[in-house]
Amino acid sequence: MRFRHAKLLLLVALGLSLLVSLGADRIDAYVLFVLYNIGIYIILAVSLNLINGYTGQFSLGHAGFMAVGGYTAAVITNQFGALNPFASGALFFGALLAGGLLAAVAGLLVGLPTLRLKGDYLAIVTLGFGEIIRVIFQNMDRVGGARGLSVMHGYTNFFWTFGMAAVTVYVVTALVHSTYGRGFIAVRDDEIAAEAMGINTTKYKVTAFVVGAFFAGIAGGLYAHSTQFLTPGGFNFMQSIAIVVMVILGGMGNTPGVILAAILLTLLPEGLRWMAGVEHLPGIAKMHPLGWIGDTRMIIYSLLLIVLMLTRPQGLFIWRRKFRNAPP
Repeated sequence: MRFRHAKLLLLVALGLSLLVSLGADRIDAYVLFVLYNIGIYIILAVSLNLINGYTGQFSLGHAGFMAVGGYTAAVITNQFGALNPFASGALFFGALLAGGLLAAVAGLLVGLPTLRLKGDYLAIVTLGFGEIIRVIFQNMDRVGGARGLSVMHGYTNFFWTFGMAAVTVYVVTALVHSTYGRGFIAVRDDEIAAEAMGINTTKYKVTAFVVGAFFAGIAGGLYAHSTQFLTPGGFNFMQSIAIVVMVILGGMGNTPGVILAAILLTLLPEGLRWMAGVEHLPGIAKMHPLGWIGDTRMIIYSLLLIVLMLTRPQGLFIWRRKFRNAPP
Protein backbone atom coordinates (compact mmCIF):
# COMPACT_ATOMS: atom_id res chain seq x y z
CA MET A 1 0.00 0.00 0.00
CA ARG A 2 1.46 3.37 -1.01
CA PHE A 3 1.18 6.22 1.45
CA ARG A 4 -0.60 8.46 -1.06
CA HIS A 5 -3.59 6.13 -0.74
CA ALA A 6 -3.67 6.47 3.04
CA LYS A 7 -5.99 9.51 3.12
CA LEU A 8 -8.46 7.79 0.83
CA LEU A 9 -8.40 4.66 2.97
CA LEU A 10 -8.92 6.80 6.08
CA LEU A 11 -12.04 8.41 4.59
CA VAL A 12 -13.36 5.02 3.45
CA ALA A 13 -12.79 3.55 6.92
CA LEU A 14 -14.58 6.47 8.60
CA GLY A 15 -17.51 6.19 6.17
CA LEU A 16 -17.86 2.43 6.67
CA SER A 17 -17.65 2.85 10.45
CA LEU A 18 -20.45 5.38 10.35
CA LEU A 19 -22.66 3.16 8.17
CA VAL A 20 -22.15 0.10 10.39
CA SER A 21 -22.77 2.21 13.48
CA LEU A 22 -26.16 3.29 12.13
CA GLY A 23 -27.24 -0.35 11.89
CA ALA A 24 -25.50 -1.55 15.03
CA ASP A 25 -28.79 -2.12 16.88
CA ARG A 26 -29.29 -5.23 14.72
CA ILE A 27 -26.00 -6.76 15.87
CA ASP A 28 -25.87 -9.02 18.92
CA ALA A 29 -24.57 -7.21 22.02
CA TYR A 30 -21.82 -9.77 22.64
CA VAL A 31 -20.61 -9.54 19.02
CA LEU A 32 -20.53 -5.75 19.31
CA PHE A 33 -18.51 -5.98 22.53
CA VAL A 34 -15.95 -8.22 20.82
CA LEU A 35 -15.80 -5.86 17.84
CA TYR A 36 -15.20 -2.92 20.17
CA ASN A 37 -12.35 -4.84 21.80
CA ILE A 38 -10.83 -5.49 18.38
CA GLY A 39 -10.86 -1.77 17.56
CA ILE A 40 -9.45 -0.84 20.97
CA TYR A 41 -6.60 -3.35 20.71
CA ILE A 42 -5.80 -2.17 17.18
CA ILE A 43 -5.30 1.33 18.60
CA LEU A 44 -3.16 0.01 21.46
CA ALA A 45 -1.03 -2.29 19.31
CA VAL A 46 -0.44 0.21 16.48
CA SER A 47 0.49 2.98 18.92
CA LEU A 48 2.87 0.69 20.85
CA ASN A 49 4.37 -0.43 17.52
CA LEU A 50 5.48 3.17 16.98
CA ILE A 51 7.51 2.93 20.19
CA ASN A 52 8.67 -0.68 20.18
CA GLY A 53 8.70 -1.45 16.46
CA TYR A 54 9.68 1.71 14.60
CA THR A 55 11.77 3.43 17.30
CA GLY A 56 13.27 0.26 18.78
CA GLN A 57 12.48 1.01 22.42
CA PHE A 58 10.98 -1.63 24.72
CA SER A 59 8.07 -0.18 26.69
CA LEU A 60 5.99 -2.17 29.15
CA GLY A 61 3.93 0.75 30.41
CA HIS A 62 1.18 0.99 27.81
CA ALA A 63 -1.49 -0.24 30.22
CA GLY A 64 -0.61 2.66 32.52
CA PHE A 65 -1.28 5.22 29.78
CA MET A 66 -4.48 3.37 28.95
CA ALA A 67 -5.54 3.68 32.61
CA VAL A 68 -4.89 7.44 32.65
CA GLY A 69 -7.05 7.94 29.56
CA GLY A 70 -9.78 5.58 30.75
CA TYR A 71 -10.23 7.11 34.19
CA THR A 72 -10.01 10.66 32.85
CA ALA A 73 -12.68 10.10 30.20
CA ALA A 74 -14.90 8.25 32.68
CA VAL A 75 -14.73 11.00 35.31
CA ILE A 76 -15.50 13.72 32.74
CA THR A 77 -18.56 11.98 31.30
CA ASN A 78 -19.79 10.95 34.77
CA GLN A 79 -19.55 14.58 35.87
CA PHE A 80 -21.07 16.31 32.84
CA GLY A 81 -22.92 13.62 30.90
CA ALA A 82 -26.34 14.48 32.35
CA LEU A 83 -26.11 18.22 31.66
CA ASN A 84 -26.92 18.17 27.97
CA PRO A 85 -27.82 14.80 26.44
CA PHE A 86 -27.99 16.37 22.96
CA ALA A 87 -24.26 17.15 23.10
CA SER A 88 -23.21 13.65 24.14
CA GLY A 89 -21.09 13.12 21.02
CA ALA A 90 -19.13 16.33 21.54
CA LEU A 91 -18.76 15.55 25.25
CA PHE A 92 -17.45 12.08 24.53
CA PHE A 93 -15.01 13.37 21.91
CA GLY A 94 -13.77 15.98 24.38
CA ALA A 95 -13.43 13.34 27.10
CA LEU A 96 -11.42 11.11 24.78
CA LEU A 97 -9.14 14.00 23.82
CA ALA A 98 -8.69 14.97 27.48
CA GLY A 99 -7.80 11.39 28.37
CA GLY A 100 -5.37 11.18 25.47
CA LEU A 101 -3.72 14.49 26.36
CA LEU A 102 -3.29 13.55 30.02
CA ALA A 103 -1.82 10.23 28.95
CA ALA A 104 0.54 12.11 26.61
CA VAL A 105 1.61 14.35 29.50
CA ALA A 106 2.24 11.23 31.56
CA GLY A 107 4.27 9.84 28.67
CA LEU A 108 6.28 13.06 28.53
CA LEU A 109 6.90 13.02 32.29
CA VAL A 110 8.14 9.45 32.24
CA GLY A 111 9.90 9.88 28.91
CA LEU A 112 12.13 12.88 29.54
CA PRO A 113 14.07 11.44 32.50
CA THR A 114 14.07 7.78 31.45
CA LEU A 115 14.39 7.53 27.66
CA ARG A 116 18.13 7.98 27.86
CA LEU A 117 18.02 4.40 29.10
CA LYS A 118 18.08 1.50 26.67
CA GLY A 119 16.92 -2.09 26.40
CA ASP A 120 16.13 -3.94 29.60
CA TYR A 121 16.63 -0.86 31.77
CA LEU A 122 13.97 1.08 29.88
CA ALA A 123 11.60 -1.91 30.03
CA ILE A 124 11.98 -2.10 33.82
CA VAL A 125 11.39 1.63 34.25
CA THR A 126 8.25 1.65 32.07
CA LEU A 127 6.98 -1.46 33.87
CA GLY A 128 7.45 0.35 37.19
CA PHE A 129 5.64 3.40 35.84
CA GLY A 130 2.65 1.30 34.79
CA GLU A 131 2.46 -0.29 38.23
CA ILE A 132 2.72 3.13 39.94
CA ILE A 133 -0.24 4.38 37.91
CA ARG A 134 -2.27 1.28 38.80
CA VAL A 135 -1.52 1.62 42.53
CA ILE A 136 -2.37 5.34 42.48
CA PHE A 137 -5.83 4.65 41.04
CA GLN A 138 -6.23 1.73 43.43
CA ASN A 139 -5.82 4.11 46.37
CA MET A 140 -7.86 7.05 45.03
CA ASP A 141 -11.29 7.04 46.65
CA ARG A 142 -12.49 9.72 44.22
CA VAL A 143 -12.39 7.16 41.41
CA GLY A 144 -13.60 4.23 43.47
CA GLY A 145 -10.23 2.91 44.59
CA ALA A 146 -9.97 -0.87 44.63
CA ARG A 147 -13.79 -1.12 44.45
CA GLY A 148 -13.76 0.19 40.89
CA LEU A 149 -15.53 3.02 39.10
CA SER A 150 -18.92 2.71 37.40
CA VAL A 151 -19.11 4.59 34.09
CA MET A 152 -22.62 6.00 33.76
CA HIS A 153 -22.71 6.43 29.99
CA GLY A 154 -21.78 3.80 27.40
CA TYR A 155 -20.85 6.19 24.61
CA THR A 156 -18.53 3.78 22.80
CA ASN A 157 -19.98 2.65 19.48
CA PHE A 158 -18.73 1.23 16.20
CA PHE A 159 -18.04 4.64 14.67
CA TRP A 160 -16.01 5.97 17.58
CA THR A 161 -14.04 2.74 18.00
CA PHE A 162 -13.07 2.06 14.40
CA GLY A 163 -12.97 5.73 13.46
CA MET A 164 -10.33 6.27 16.14
CA ALA A 165 -8.55 3.09 15.05
CA ALA A 166 -8.42 4.42 11.47
CA VAL A 167 -7.08 7.79 12.68
CA THR A 168 -4.42 6.02 14.77
CA VAL A 169 -3.26 3.95 11.80
CA TYR A 170 -3.21 7.04 9.57
CA VAL A 171 -1.25 9.20 12.04
CA VAL A 172 1.33 6.49 12.73
CA THR A 173 1.70 5.81 8.98
CA ALA A 174 2.07 9.53 8.27
CA LEU A 175 4.71 9.89 10.98
CA VAL A 176 6.68 6.90 9.75
CA HIS A 177 6.72 8.27 6.17
CA SER A 178 7.83 11.73 7.32
CA THR A 179 11.25 13.04 8.29
CA TYR A 180 10.35 12.10 11.86
CA GLY A 181 9.90 8.55 10.63
CA ARG A 182 13.45 8.54 9.29
CA GLY A 183 14.58 9.70 12.71
CA PHE A 184 12.62 6.94 14.45
CA ILE A 185 14.13 4.28 12.19
CA ALA A 186 17.66 5.69 12.53
CA VAL A 187 17.32 5.43 16.32
CA ARG A 188 16.11 1.86 16.01
CA ASP A 189 18.77 0.70 13.54
CA ASP A 190 21.82 2.18 15.28
CA GLU A 191 21.39 4.77 17.99
CA ILE A 192 25.11 5.46 18.34
CA ALA A 193 25.52 6.07 14.61
CA ALA A 194 22.43 8.29 14.63
CA GLU A 195 23.91 10.42 17.42
CA ALA A 196 27.21 10.62 15.55
CA MET A 197 25.31 11.99 12.55
CA GLY A 198 23.83 14.75 14.73
CA ILE A 199 20.37 13.26 15.29
CA ASN A 200 18.83 14.13 18.63
CA THR A 201 17.86 10.59 19.56
CA THR A 202 16.22 11.60 22.84
CA LYS A 203 13.85 13.95 20.97
CA TYR A 204 12.72 11.20 18.63
CA LYS A 205 12.27 8.69 21.42
CA VAL A 206 10.25 11.15 23.51
CA THR A 207 8.11 12.07 20.48
CA ALA A 208 7.32 8.41 19.80
CA PHE A 209 6.57 7.85 23.47
CA VAL A 210 4.22 10.84 23.72
CA VAL A 211 2.31 9.98 20.51
CA GLY A 212 2.00 6.34 21.57
CA ALA A 213 0.80 7.36 25.03
CA PHE A 214 -1.78 9.75 23.54
CA PHE A 215 -3.44 7.02 21.49
CA ALA A 216 -3.24 4.58 24.42
CA GLY A 217 -5.22 7.16 26.42
CA ILE A 218 -7.79 7.34 23.61
CA ALA A 219 -8.10 3.55 23.71
CA GLY A 220 -8.53 3.70 27.48
CA GLY A 221 -11.45 6.11 27.12
CA LEU A 222 -13.13 3.84 24.58
CA TYR A 223 -12.55 0.85 26.84
CA ALA A 224 -14.07 2.66 29.83
CA HIS A 225 -17.28 3.48 27.93
CA SER A 226 -17.47 -0.01 26.45
CA THR A 227 -17.21 -2.00 29.69
CA GLN A 228 -18.83 0.80 31.75
CA PHE A 229 -16.83 -0.32 34.77
CA LEU A 230 -13.17 0.26 35.57
CA THR A 231 -10.94 -1.46 38.11
CA PRO A 232 -7.20 -0.89 38.58
CA GLY A 233 -6.66 -4.62 38.05
CA GLY A 234 -7.79 -4.22 34.45
CA PHE A 235 -4.62 -2.21 33.72
CA ASN A 236 -2.06 -4.50 35.29
CA PHE A 237 1.22 -5.90 33.98
CA MET A 238 -0.53 -8.65 32.04
CA GLN A 239 -2.47 -6.08 30.00
CA SER A 240 0.80 -4.48 28.90
CA ILE A 241 2.23 -7.90 28.05
CA ALA A 242 -0.83 -8.74 25.92
CA ILE A 243 -0.28 -5.58 23.84
CA VAL A 244 3.45 -6.28 23.47
CA VAL A 245 2.66 -9.81 22.26
CA MET A 246 0.41 -8.36 19.54
CA VAL A 247 3.25 -6.14 18.33
CA ILE A 248 5.81 -8.94 18.33
CA LEU A 249 3.48 -11.45 16.71
CA GLY A 250 2.48 -9.03 13.96
CA GLY A 251 6.08 -8.11 13.20
CA MET A 252 8.02 -5.24 14.73
CA GLY A 253 7.63 -2.14 12.59
CA ASN A 254 4.93 -3.74 10.44
CA THR A 255 1.65 -1.86 10.85
CA PRO A 256 -0.60 -4.15 8.72
CA GLY A 257 0.81 -7.20 10.50
CA VAL A 258 0.24 -5.67 13.92
CA ILE A 259 -3.38 -4.89 12.99
CA LEU A 260 -3.98 -8.51 11.95
CA ALA A 261 -2.25 -9.79 15.10
CA ALA A 262 -4.47 -7.57 17.26
CA ILE A 263 -7.55 -9.02 15.55
CA LEU A 264 -6.28 -12.59 15.89
CA LEU A 265 -5.28 -12.32 19.55
CA THR A 266 -8.59 -10.68 20.43
CA LEU A 267 -10.65 -13.35 18.68
CA LEU A 268 -8.57 -16.35 19.81
CA PRO A 269 -9.50 -16.18 23.53
CA GLU A 270 -13.14 -15.57 22.60
CA GLY A 271 -13.10 -18.60 20.30
CA LEU A 272 -11.62 -20.76 23.04
CA ARG A 273 -14.20 -19.40 25.47
CA TRP A 274 -16.99 -20.31 23.05
CA MET A 275 -15.61 -23.84 22.62
CA ALA A 276 -15.35 -24.14 26.39
CA GLY A 277 -19.04 -23.26 26.68
CA VAL A 278 -20.41 -25.74 24.16
CA GLU A 279 -20.73 -28.39 26.84
CA HIS A 280 -23.42 -26.22 28.43
CA LEU A 281 -25.54 -25.88 25.30
CA PRO A 282 -28.90 -27.70 25.26
CA GLY A 283 -28.65 -31.23 23.87
CA ILE A 284 -24.85 -31.32 24.06
CA ALA A 285 -24.17 -31.52 27.79
CA LYS A 286 -20.81 -33.04 28.72
CA MET A 287 -20.73 -35.55 25.89
CA HIS A 288 -19.26 -33.01 23.50
CA PRO A 289 -15.57 -33.70 22.66
CA LEU A 290 -14.68 -30.03 23.23
CA GLY A 291 -15.93 -29.98 26.80
CA TRP A 292 -12.42 -30.45 28.23
CA ILE A 293 -11.39 -27.00 26.92
CA GLY A 294 -13.26 -25.29 29.78
CA ASP A 295 -10.49 -25.77 32.34
CA THR A 296 -7.54 -25.55 29.96
CA ARG A 297 -8.34 -22.80 27.45
CA MET A 298 -5.77 -20.34 28.84
CA ILE A 299 -3.11 -23.06 28.76
CA ILE A 300 -4.03 -23.73 25.12
CA TYR A 301 -3.85 -19.98 24.40
CA SER A 302 -0.37 -19.76 25.98
CA LEU A 303 0.88 -22.85 24.11
CA LEU A 304 -0.37 -21.42 20.80
CA LEU A 305 1.56 -18.21 21.46
CA ILE A 306 4.72 -20.20 22.27
CA VAL A 307 4.39 -22.25 19.08
CA LEU A 308 3.76 -19.15 16.97
CA MET A 309 6.79 -17.33 18.38
CA LEU A 310 9.04 -20.39 17.93
CA THR A 311 7.95 -20.95 14.34
CA ARG A 312 7.60 -17.30 13.26
CA PRO A 313 9.97 -15.17 15.39
CA GLN A 314 9.96 -12.47 12.67
CA GLY A 315 6.20 -12.11 13.04
CA LEU A 316 3.28 -13.88 11.42
CA PHE A 317 2.48 -11.31 8.78
CA ILE A 318 5.26 -10.01 6.54
CA TRP A 319 4.63 -7.88 3.45
CA ARG A 320 7.15 -7.27 0.69
CA ARG A 321 7.54 -3.51 0.50
CA LYS A 322 7.21 -2.47 -3.12
CA PHE A 323 7.99 1.20 -2.92
CA ARG A 324 11.51 2.54 -2.97
CA ASN A 325 13.22 3.87 0.18
CA ALA A 326 10.20 2.88 2.32
CA PRO A 327 10.84 2.49 6.03
CA PRO A 328 10.39 -1.07 7.33
